[in-house]
This record gives sequence, structure tokens and C-alpha cells, in this order.
Amino acid sequence: MSRTARLGAFIFAALLIFAVTVFLIGEKQFLFSRTYTLKTTFDNVAGLDEGAPVRAGGVRIGTIKKILLPSRPSDKILIEMQLDDSTHSVIRKDSVAAIETEGLLGSKYMEITFGSAQGEPLHNGDLLRSRPPLDYADIARKAGNTIESAKQAIDSAKDAIDMSKAAIGNLTTATDDVKSITGKINNGEGTIGAFVNDRATFENINATTASLRQVVDEAKSGVVSFQENMEALKHNFLLRGFFKDRGYFDSSDLTRYAVDQLPEATPVKKFTITSKDLFDKPNNAKLDKEKLLNEVGKYLEGNEYGVVVIVANTGSQGTKEQNLKLSQARAAVVRQYLSETFKIDDSRIRTLGLGESAQGTVGVDGTLEIFVYANDTGARVAEVKAK
Repeated sequence: MSRTARLGAFIFAALLIFAVTVFLIGEKQFLFSRTYTLKTTFDNVAGLDEGAPVRAGGVRIGTIKKILLPSRPSDKILIEMQLDDSTHSVIRKDSVAAIETEGLLGSKYMEITFGSAQGEPLHNGDLLRSRPPLDYADIARKAGNTIESAKQAIDSAKDAIDMSKAAIGNLTTATDDVKSITGKINNGEGTIGAFVNDRATFENINATTASLRQVVDEAKSGVVSFQENMEALKHNFLLRGFFKDRGYFDSSDLTRYAVDQLPEATPVKKFTITSKDLFDKPNNAKLDKEKLLNEVGKYLEGNEYGVVVIVANTGSQGTKEQNLKLSQARAAVVRQYLSETFKIDDSRIRTLGLGESAQGTVGVDGTLEIFVYANDTGARVAEVKAK
């Protein structure tokens, strides 16, 4: 073999080895770090592919190693994940695996929730619990049904409004009749005695009264129907976003778990969060960075407490009534997030909306403070006077 041929063969072999090396490194993204394997099962992987990222808290911690079809129709699809060894501190046996989508139509990835402080550590090859992925086809079908229901609700609301208008018209006519009768009495036509003994006038008054009662009953029926339809619209797929941004459906939700004031005892722990960092906009109660509350939730999970009071206040934008409702809504939304996300006794969690009050550290958009009181006689929830 000539020297040129040997040189060409050497270069070809080197390029081949380089290509194989790049391929292996691409497939093994954690090649130079210690890893361990976890498994989970799903009925449907919803388009998840091997090599897809595995994330926890939005951070990439591993990759999908294998996706294995079941050997029997009754079994589930097995997924093997290769995770970085450093995740042992946050991924525990009570963590849950779920298939998520980047955006609405993006690629699929595996999301694993953080475990609790009391959760048992995982070992190589352990099986994680899983949550079924969203089926966008089902969501589209449900959206179609919801839109149809919304149309029917709107039609019913229109009928109720028309009925109320008719009832108001009848009521106006009846009121004019009563005014006419009262005018005659004021003008001195007849006397009180003659009026009482005049059978024809008495019967006319009875007929007018019966008509008034019927009109009032129709108006009540129309108002009740309108309220029912508006309640349905609150939970409608197309309109519930407004109520979600506002933070509550009914004003009664704002004070359901409220207290008049803080307990007199000294809190054992206090958390302070700036509202502009926690909420979506200065004038709503929609959470934007819920993870700022995770420190509070983990503390409550790992410690005993008597009562927790969530105190919210606002800046001076808007009217005092609007700011009071906004602070009450923000405190209620934070309470709901903590009670739904963490394993805590939410019967001991109360809210206090201060509006534009100067209590606490007031910033441009106000603050949110969480006070934790000890489990003793001076700070039990039974001693906090609820509204």
C-alpha cells in the first residue's frame, strides 16, 4: 500500500472515531458525572422520546434512557431515567414524575417534583409514582362542550334579563295606578270613611295589589335565574380566567378565614415577601412566582405551630376599598397555595388584609408577611377571633 493510501486510511479512521465519540457524548450527556437510574410507568407517554430531558424545578437533572413497551396488554409502559447523583438531596420516594410540554405545542420532557424533608431517599433502580399526562384532544373536546354550555348560559341570561325588563314595565304600570289613587285621596275626592265603604274602589285596590304581587314574584324569579346563570359563567372555560386573575370568585371568599388582628403573642418565625416579586401585576392577586412561598410551606411541614397569619397590604394606588379587597384577595390566594401544595393543617392558617395600612414594611406595591406562632395557650387558633 502506498504512503498516500495509508495516510488516507488513517485520516478516515480518525474521522470515524471522532464521529462515534461525538455520538456517544451526545447520547450520554452525563458521561463525566456520577449518575443513578430511576424508573416510572405510564399508560401513555404522549409522544415522549428517548433522550428527552428530565427536569426538577425547571432545572435539567438527567435524560430519558429507555422507553420499554409492556410485554402484556394489561401492563404499563416502563421508562428508565438517568439522573445526576447530586439530585439525591431533593428527589425522594414521595416525588412524582409527570410528562410535560414546553409551551402549548413544544417538545415533551419529564418533570419530577421535589420530595418532602421527611421523604425516604431513593436508590438506584427504584420506581417513582407518576401522574397521567394531559391529553390535548380531550381538552379540545371539553372546550367545545364548555363553549356550547356557555352559549346556553348566555341565552338563559338574556331570557332572564328580558323577563326582568317586562316585570319592571309591569311594576311601573302598577305604580302609576297607585299614584293615581293616592292623588285622588290627596285632592280630597271623598273621605276616608267613604273610601273604606266604597266596595268598587276596595275591589279595584285588591286587584291592583294582586297584580303587584304577581309582578314582584316574576321579578324575583328572573333575578334568581340571572344569578344562577352568572354563577355558571364564573366557572366557564372562556371566562374563568378573569376570576383567576382577580384571585377570587365571590367577595365572601376574602374573609372566610380572616381575623381582626394579629395574636398578642410573639411569633416564632416571620417571612416577608415583596408583593411585586410574588404577584403577576400590582393590581391583581394572581401568583406569578409561587416558588417564593416554598420556603414557608417546607417550614410548616417540618415544624409544629399553633396558628399562622398571612398579612397582606398594598400601596396607595386605587381607592381604599379596592386596596382593601386586593390585600384580602392576596392573603387568601397565598393561603390556598400553601394548603393545596404542602401537607399542613390549613385549619390553623388565617388571613388578614390591611389595605393601605402602614403595618409591616410597605414598598411600592406593598408587602406580604407570614407570622408563625407557637403551639401554646397564648397562640392557639381557638383564641384568634375570626370575623
